[in-house]
Amino acid sequence: MLLDLARLLLFPALMAFAAASDLFTMTISNRVSLALVAGFLVLALLSGMGAYDILSHLAAGATVLLVAFACFAFGWVGGGDAKVAASAALWFGFGHLMNYLVYASLFGGVLTLVLLQFRQWPLPYSLAGQTWLLRLHAKESGIPYGIALAIGALMIYPETEWIRAVDLSHFVAR
Repeated sequence: MLLDLARLLLFPALMAFAAASDLFTMTISNRVSLALVAGFLVLALLSGMGAYDILSHLAAGATVLLVAFACFAFGWVGGGDAKVAASAALWFGFGHLMNYLVYASLFGGVLTLVLLQFRQWPLPYSLAGQTWLLRLHAKESGIPYGIALAIGALMIYPETEWIRAVDLSHFVAR
């Protein structure tokens, strides 16, 4: 039952935390990415995932990390976003990676357009005291892409083997 709870809650909670952190601070702590990697390794081992599958998931994460850091080097994404994207890819492996990247890209495009429009409007005086909102509203600020990465991940996660392996009979009232 604890393993099922971990499968249900760990990844979504960490991704939601990454999104909230990016929204409010425009940064994502390395601890979030490290927790995602550690959580994957622990759950993969406890779930009995085979060595080949673990290596395949690691390869998916490494592939995204290489591409994401190239994007970081060009200034297109933040370093925290690159690490979170790679950490999420680790959980999805190649089987769900393309769907994740498509969702994250679509949500990222929508988020970018919404923020660019939001930044064209004056911020209401009643909200001007919110530091995080001022940062989000500033035209020179980046886009908190961790939000799009998290939404994309949360759209795909229910389709993964992590959720399919959950024994729902533990959670049904008897």
